[in-house]
Amino acid sequence: MYKDLISQRKKDFEAAFDYAKGEVAGIRTGRAHSSLVEDIPVDYMGARMTIKELATITTPEPRALMIQPWDKGAVQVIEKGIRESSLGLNPVVNGTAIILNLPPLTEERRKEFVKLLHQKIEESKIRARQVREDVLKKVQAEVREKKGREDDVRFAKDDLQKIIDDLNKRFDELTKKKEQELMS
Repeated sequence: MYKDLISQRKKDFEAAFDYAKGEVAGIRTGRAHSSLVEDIPVDYMGARMTIKELATITTPEPRALMIQPWDKGAVQVIEKGIRESSLGLNPVVNGTAIILNLPPLTEERRKEFVKLLHQKIEESKIRARQVREDVLKKVQAEVREKKGREDDVRFAKDDLQKIIDDLNKRFDELTKKKEQELMS
């Protein structure tokens, strides 16, 4: 009974990890990468869109990004979105393209990024724990309604803890790898 609940929610645990991977990829290292800006939200023609939905993002140099919107009208909104983001980048409009030159990271900025990294990972861990608690509440409700056995709660706790432990190990590996990238 409880195994069905856990298997139904397994994708939610994976979604928490995938969210973390996406957030971590957006944290800048010393090199330019499209994932740095592709998910920045902008308001375009009354709709909320991301830069990757409006433009092509290329890396002409290791420390530069070029954003070429498919519509010339999107240049200003993309520039505004980048300026308002937490990246601290200064976009330069070059006709129909936007150029982002990435300055080398200072030690202080690297430490800020490591702090941001830990914050994003913790948000994802919280998401995973919320899924665990939700499943446990459902199992406990089934036991109260006499649809399950008392042992189901204990077994569900054990199985869920194994999933959380595995997920935490993956989060730690992701954090360690990104920290090394940031500090080198």
